[in-house]
Amino acid sequence: MILDGKAPTGPVEKSWDNYRNDQKLVNPSNKRKYKILVVGSGLAGGAGAASLGELGYNVDCFCYQDSPRRAHSIGAQGGINAAKNYPSDGDSIYRLFYDTVKGGDFRSREADVWRLAQVSNNIIDQCVAQGVPFARDYAGYLDNRSFGGAQVSRTFYARGQTGQQLLLGAYSALSRQIKNKTVTMHSRTEMLDLVVVDGVAKGITVRNLMTGEIESHWGDAVILATGGYVNVFYLSTNAMGSSVTAIWKAAKKGAYMANPCYTQIHPTCIPVHGDAQSKLTLMSESLRNDGRIWVPKKAEDCEKHASEIPEADRDYYLERKYPSFGNLAPRDISSR
Repeated sequence: MILDGKAPTGPVEKSWDNYRNDQKLVNPSNKRKYKILVVGSGLAGGAGAASLGELGYNVDCFCYQDSPRRAHSIGAQGGINAAKNYPSDGDSIYRLFYDTVKGGDFRSREADVWRLAQVSNNIIDQCVAQGVPFARDYAGYLDNRSFGGAQVSRTFYARGQTGQQLLLGAYSALSRQIKNKTVTMHSRTEMLDLVVVDGVAKGITVRNLMTGEIESHWGDAVILATGGYVNVFYLSTNAMGSSVTAIWKAAKKGAYMANPCYTQIHPTCIPVHGDAQSKLTLMSESLRNDGRIWVPKKAEDCEKHASEIPEADRDYYLERKYPSFGNLAPRDISSR
């Protein structure tokens, strides 16, 4: 087994720039000769399909929901990070890179994380151009809030519904390309299998969820943007439909699958309210921005209402254990 992530080589901060400069280009008039299949229509799949369509490629986009607007990216309520350093608190591409690598438990591919930090500012500009109504300060500039795992304010947000607004922005761009006929949308369609030709993904087999008909689609490349495996938890804030079936089909065809533990969790959930509950209700993690997290110091106080517990009997444990981060300690630490 050869584990090759195809990451660019060389110094991390220059690897992707060197890769882009060395890659062969596709003539604009030749792009229409290629077809790309995109499975998934969330922030990654929807924005990717829209961008590829605008570049001139023929794109087929698939989702099992009735509309791309139903993608689970809507659940990303808190915000999106970028190293614009608007608050002038010392942020930089390197600091965003470092915080992301650390937040990924040092398992992330560093060249890719650097690229993420590098293009983060452009992503915000793209979202604004798509009409995403990010919060602004009184002067009209884009506002930032603090967020878990960072000591700078770099999170751009739209109240407590950032994911929904980002998804609507991506959906608007996708709809524009659908109208221009560069993207063909296949909703209510579930991927059943991946078609591999000479070790390269060239197509997919799908089921029409409305008619039950089995169909095959062919292209020059296949992009799987289908989300993570959330059902590893008995209950979570994630959609039950995010069952990683598409990625599993690719794994069965020989793709390597790593780090299934990369599944998002939230420390701010409304507790379970009954046996028939299928998922947890998320309170935006942005609550940790200005709030304080505490637990009763005494076991006998656990049954009391919060207002009945005096300040002296409250343990602000994140501030006590992690004074440099306080209530903004990373979510995995806060949850444990």
